[in-house]
Amino acid sequence: MIEALAASWRILRTAWRLDRRRAATAVVLMLGGAAAAPLMAYALGRMTNALADRDGGAAAVAGAVAGVLAIAMLTFSHFAHIAYFELAEMAEEDFDAQLMEVSNGTPGIGHHERAEQADAITVLRQEGRQFENAMDALMNGVGLVVAMAITAVLLVRVDPLLLLLPVAALPPLIAGRLAERSRDRARTQTAESTRVALNLFHLSTSVTVAGELRVFRLGRELLDRHRRHWSAATKGLARGHFLATVVHTVGQLVFAVSYIAAVLLVIRQAIAGHGSIGDVVLVIVLAVQVNQQVALAVSLMETLQRMGSAYQRLRTLREQVAPASAEPAREAPPERFAHGITLRDVSFRYPGADRPALRDVTLTLPAGSRVAIVGENGAGKTTLVKLLCGFYPLSSGQVLLDDVDLANVPVQTWRQRISVGFQDFARYEFDARHTVGVGDLPHLGSDEHLLDALDRAQAIPVIDHLPDGLATQLGRSWTDGAELSGGQWQRLALGRAMMRTQPLLLVLDEPASALDPAAEHALFERFADQAGRVARESGAITLFVSHRFSTVRMADLIIVVRDGEVAEVGDHDTLMANQGLYAELFDLQAQAYS
Repeated sequence: MIEALAASWRILRTAWRLDRRRAATAVVLMLGGAAAAPLMAYALGRMTNALADRDGGAAAVAGAVAGVLAIAMLTFSHFAHIAYFELAEMAEEDFDAQLMEVSNGTPGIGHHERAEQADAITVLRQEGRQFENAMDALMNGVGLVVAMAITAVLLVRVDPLLLLLPVAALPPLIAGRLAERSRDRARTQTAESTRVALNLFHLSTSVTVAGELRVFRLGRELLDRHRRHWSAATKGLARGHFLATVVHTVGQLVFAVSYIAAVLLVIRQAIAGHGSIGDVVLVIVLAVQVNQQVALAVSLMETLQRMGSAYQRLRTLREQVAPASAEPAREAPPERFAHGITLRDVSFRYPGADRPALRDVTLTLPAGSRVAIVGENGAGKTTLVKLLCGFYPLSSGQVLLDDVDLANVPVQTWRQRISVGFQDFARYEFDARHTVGVGDLPHLGSDEHLLDALDRAQAIPVIDHLPDGLATQLGRSWTDGAELSGGQWQRLALGRAMMRTQPLLLVLDEPASALDPAAEHALFERFADQAGRVARESGAITLFVSHRFSTVRMADLIIVVRDGEVAEVGDHDTLMANQGLYAELFDLQAQAYS
């Protein structure tokens, strides 16, 4: 009950904040329509008494009033719905915005990899689609309070014992609360299966992977997996809903018994001469309305409780994700590197992982150098890159920017001094100008700056092939959006990484995986030349990860990672002479191309 009231207040405040005129209009119309129902019953009772007394004039007036009230009862809620329908859409957008802020409003990304928080986000995505029902429940609930208050006054005028009829609504309300808890528990317990099933559904219907599915004949495999996970989710939800239905039915039966007793009480009084025939009509009509009110109250309470659970889950997620309070960071990154970046005994373990992803890493990335990181899949290359970007707090050790501890630098200040191009790059479905330009928001409107970045990324040909150049809308989410190949999207992502012209650290994590080896090699040769020029000005470091050793060999320093540890460090010639892991991997790849 408290949760439902809290949700009602939260939704009402949100509606008032978003559009006061629509909110006020909806509330007034709902109050008028709700009050009309019990007042109509009173008018019918007066009309019945007037007919019994053969007072045609009074009967006609009471009948006309009842008719007007009936029209108000039937139409006001429809007009109110017009007002609050758009409010519901605005509130849904507001809720989504809050979820997006919680998901992306923290410096780190560790919360995306915790199962409990991933499940919470999955449920919240679904609950955010319930705002139309929640707004409808709120507005009907506001009217219901007024209707039940008027009903109680009219009932007590006939017999105070009839007040037990609304009181009989308590068991159904309690049962409704227990039923919603059962459903919410089932949704939480099946969130993982639901998330996996939805992922399989999106894979099976995605145009991006359609070719791969057909080549490997994975359609049936994905369908079978989808059925297993969806079946597990459905069974869990069915059990929760069955238990909720049983509890809900018991609560309704309690009220049904009270309803029958109330009708019999009024009939007995009328027979005994202690009430009028109008009172009988009044109570019969009100009893039907009370029954509807209780059924509506239970339904509305369940909806509001569900929305209350969503708000509570969002609040809990916000508290879990919010960064711990700490003293304000006192240091700034250097304006230019004199020495470079030093890692001292750095270790890191992912949330819930059994073993660390990196162990006791100690190395130096010299100022002005071009550094390559190589190693087998899962060795820890990308983890090392993410730590340098400040995505996770270290489990132990230090990262020093010259002599400044990265832990003492405001993370957003550090991020302003770096630029990145990831293998898992984002495909922003904006126009081409903004898809690239968001890599440096202060220069978003500068085509000169943008074209320079595209030129350095060798992505000008992508723009030249677009129908409207930089103004071309990208992505199939748009009716007229241009769809690009994987290589073209990656070229634009590289352009985005080039938007910042003076980063202290440029990170390129498999940035050319969608390009052929020759194109990648040519691209990195150009990056290497550019890195040399920037390094002379600011001591900037270019760090790249690649599986192609023809690209890696041009680096000034190569770091070889194996099982979360640094196995070797040196330039290409030194590492080949050592005949260690690097030489072994290089020879294996060279044989593959020979």
